Amino acid sequence: MKRFLFIISLMISYLTGNAQNVVDVHCHNIPPFYMEALEKHNAALDEGFPLPEWNVDSHLAFMDSAGIGRSILTMPAPQPYFGDSKECRETIRRYNEYCAGLKTAYPERFRFCASLPLPDVDAAIAEAVYALDTLGADGIKLATNSRGQYLGDEALDPLMEVLDKRNAVIILHPHKPVPVNGKLMAAVPLAAYEYPAETTRAIMNMMARNILVRYSNLKVVVPHCGSFLPLAIPRLKAIIPAMQAKGLMDDIDFEGNLSRLYYDLAGAASPATIRSMLTVTSLDHILYGSDYPYQPAEVLVGNLRLLEKALSEDKELSPYKEMFLWENAIRLFSGQPISREIVKAENNVSVMGDNKETEMLVRISEIEIYPEYHEEYLRMALEVGATSVREEPGVIAIYPMVQQRDSCQIRILEIYANRDAYKHHIATEHFKAYKQGTLHMVKSLELVDMMSMNPAAMPEIFLKMRGEK
Repeated sequence: MKRFLFIISLMISYLTGNAQNVVDVHCHNIPPFYMEALEKHNAALDEGFPLPEWNVDSHLAFMDSAGIGRSILTMPAPQPYFGDSKECRETIRRYNEYCAGLKTAYPERFRFCASLPLPDVDAAIAEAVYALDTLGADGIKLATNSRGQYLGDEALDPLMEVLDKRNAVIILHPHKPVPVNGKLMAAVPLAAYEYPAETTRAIMNMMARNILVRYSNLKVVVPHCGSFLPLAIPRLKAIIPAMQAKGLMDDIDFEGNLSRLYYDLAGAASPATIRSMLTVTSLDHILYGSDYPYQPAEVLVGNLRLLEKALSEDKELSPYKEMFLWENAIRLFSGQPISREIVKAENNVSVMGDNKETEMLVRISEIEIYPEYHEEYLRMALEVGATSVREEPGVIAIYPMVQQRDSCQIRILEIYANRDAYKHHIATEHFKAYKQGTLHMVKSLELVDMMSMNPAAMPEIFLKMRGEK
């Protein structure tokens, strides 16, 4: 019930233009006792740069100025483990209980993903159970590596099983790689290169063992605009046949693993970056993240305003602005889809100030595929089109076509009852399976929205096609 009421409250805020609605899935809190634990072991500069100052009031002030309605708090790097498992457990427990206190004190503003005292797996399991079942944590934060213990390590399987049973959302964050070249780290900050590389390394290690397929209830948020995954995944797909021929790698279920990954926009978000991310994910798996407090509040507010403006002006991405900024996050953390129509009925409010959301959406997808995937792509495109029209009331037509002069040039006419019907479509399992299964087949893709010159004629066309006129 509380989750439902939160969804309703944010929806009303958005629809009426009041209050704030952005959900920030990538931000950190740095309480004094955490800093004391680091300073005790001379680890305050462990990641190569000083941790910024943080307090509750300044975080709330940032949220108010940015238009952020809710923040998902996570512990920053480094992991407070210095060889003493008991000390680490105590610091982590104190942090998680502190975050639970913030959630209680500011129920409409803060949520949190609990930290775990890794690399002690048994202690991590106990803390995960306590945090999720007793403290009411909204997910789990995992480091890409905890003092050299990387995600995907077989030793972590018992922990993954526990998290899987609880349908946990996991927010990843890069930590200093082990080992690391000190001279390179001094010359180029970790955040500029090693952090994206470290994130990519951890995800690839998890994929190599099919972690996200074997523990299929997990949902994992990848930080920093997907890091290097849009480049690394096609490369791994190209390399793996040679590795398998030598018996050096097992099969990887790329589509199954990728379907469990979400991506935040912390860092250098832009329409170009989002298009790169869409080569490995779908529109409903992209989430806003600020990375507060690692840059000054005014810089982060300015970055968000620039992103909002860029999305509003981008003809292809503008319909999904609200999905990126808050809808996808609510769906992820509530565990259920959002329906604007349900909210409209419950609250008797208009969905939009004009009729854009109720107009029919007509689009032509202009796709070029690699010749070697011609037959396979056509089969999958026909299958997903037929399934969508048959099972989704809002999908009026999905009609794949091939150019006569070049059979690798595919054009798909797509007609949806409205934009909500399209948003529902791209969140379906059959569409996501098609999207992930054809990523490596597509050389280029452009989505061209069309304007009907005579919308009133559309129903007559379909009646004639059905032989009713």
